[in-house]
Amino acid sequence: MLLRCDLNVPLDGTSITDDGRIRASLPTIERLRAAGARVIVLSHLGRPEGTPDERFSLAPVAQRLGELLGVVVGLASDTAGTSAHASVVKMTDGDLLVLENVRFNTGETSSDVEVRRRFAQELATLGDAYVSDGFGVVHRKQASVYELAELLPSAAGLLIETELRVLERLTVSPERPYTVVLGGSKVSDKIGVISHLLPLVDNILIGGGMVYTFLAAMGYKVGGSLLESDQIETCQRYIAEAREQGVNLVLPSDIVVGAAFAADTEHRVVDADELEDTPFGASGIGLDIGPQSSEVFAQYIRESRTVFWNGPAGVFEMAAFANGTRAIAQALATMHGLSVVGGGDSAAAVRILGFDDSAFGHIATGGGASLEFLEGKSLPGLEVLGWP
Repeated sequence: MLLRCDLNVPLDGTSITDDGRIRASLPTIERLRAAGARVIVLSHLGRPEGTPDERFSLAPVAQRLGELLGVVVGLASDTAGTSAHASVVKMTDGDLLVLENVRFNTGETSSDVEVRRRFAQELATLGDAYVSDGFGVVHRKQASVYELAELLPSAAGLLIETELRVLERLTVSPERPYTVVLGGSKVSDKIGVISHLLPLVDNILIGGGMVYTFLAAMGYKVGGSLLESDQIETCQRYIAEAREQGVNLVLPSDIVVGAAFAADTEHRVVDADELEDTPFGASGIGLDIGPQSSEVFAQYIRESRTVFWNGPAGVFEMAAFANGTRAIAQALATMHGLSVVGGGDSAAAVRILGFDDSAFGHIATGGGASLEFLEGKSLPGLEVLGWP
């Protein structure tokens, strides 16, 4: 049984800094093993550009899987070559084997469908059925996600089913009030989701680096803060559309501004329309939403019945600029209703800031896939399984 997971975890050298995606894959793995399947796990890690690179080896992932399950987990030293075949031959019912990073083969991400299909055919010789459970990659047409599902009897795993149930609750008759909290660096990364969700929600709260383009769209000077000048008109359009549709589009009223992008930089809290009215002048950089805005955001969240959050409010990796993100996470953890943390940096943030996964209704494993679903886009890795 070939099982495609998304075990693309963050590493510090060979140490896993967040094993959330591994833990999320356990229910499907355990279900298959309990049924007697010989489970061969496929995954990628990082972007090794089609060649073996020990920095992106799945060895730490296989070790962590073994620790979490309390079993011996094998690791093939290649993707579909001699080591993979020899390892599969030795498997018995209930065994678990991890193949080396599928992106070590150029066929995995090739733009040429025939190249991808040849690699998928090599993988298909290792098993007699296929389960797709890597939600974080279902928006990609890649060999181990799409072509492999065409070659073998295929089904979706438990993680994908869970992710889709939650996303459908966000798009089909969500409980109200419905609030979306968007952060992260760029407006351009969130254009699709804003456009698609604007008619569905009651409140959109904007934080992170993207807020400065919105502030610029309102005519404010933003100093040295992150700015996408080519998106100013887009932000102006969203502000107008939100007003017309009766949606509260909420921007921070105060900002934490630093002298430089550094953890120990001097910083001040200023009103959002006075970003250059600090000792740092036009070189000041917005690094977090301010305390007043944090409380306003938290109040909106606490009063909501459905909340989707994607993207931190500030540079949460630096303690001085993590307060806005912490306030959002705390409000989500205490609200009454469905709270969804939208994967990626948001998922990393809540764990780094000390929140337990169980504090939230759901933590998505695929930030990009979640956003594309919420944008109304088709996801190839689901379509090939027969999902609408």
